[in-house]
Amino acid sequence: MKQKIVVLTGAGISAESGLATFRDANGLWEGHDVMEVASPEGWRKNPALVLEFYNQRRKSAQGVEPNAAHKALMELEQKFDVRIITQNVDNLHERAGSSHILHLHGKLFESRSTQDENLVYPMEGWELKLGDLCEKGSQLRPNIVWFGEAVPLIEQAAEETMTADYLLVIGTSLQVYPAAGLLSYAPHDTPIYLIDPNTPALTHHRNLTIIQEKATVGVPALVRQLLAT
Repeated sequence: MKQKIVVLTGAGISAESGLATFRDANGLWEGHDVMEVASPEGWRKNPALVLEFYNQRRKSAQGVEPNAAHKALMELEQKFDVRIITQNVDNLHERAGSSHILHLHGKLFESRSTQDENLVYPMEGWELKLGDLCEKGSQLRPNIVWFGEAVPLIEQAAEETMTADYLLVIGTSLQVYPAAGLLSYAPHDTPIYLIDPNTPALTHHRNLTIIQEKATVGVPALVRQLLAT
């Protein structure tokens, strides 16, 4: 039976493919506060602005490729049962070939009904417009977990983490909850590897190895090490 590696990824891994992050942009997008474009209140106030924001993010995401870190995580599947839990909404892990990916904050290339959240649709292109309706006749919105909304997959993510033989944390500031709290679910003896050039203070965690590198450097090196064990 293969050992299980749980991987928690954040904005840092996608940034190296050329996708801008809220954090790097000081929470602004073309002069708009993040709450104007990524919250239920923002959606009610100006749905056209929110749709345009995500249209531009989709357009950007279509123009980038998975990087060395994404590809290295896929290579881990040669030897391990790899479960990726990502805070990112892009599809770079999928495009790199990883098999098991849990998107905590939703998927950029999906839309969903504003009337029935169980009605979710894949998107072919990058544009979602006012007047695009679900089968029940209500406006479609991005299938994204906005600020102030529940994170429906967090329990599943916690369950995955509870059975991890290794935990890899890549490109995340560990400031966004509930995702940041997942570390506390890892078993007592599970080695934790934290890969980020700006590592937060986590000295209280046991079995913690900090790799102060960007993802495209630190992840391939760690993957080579794990595959050699």
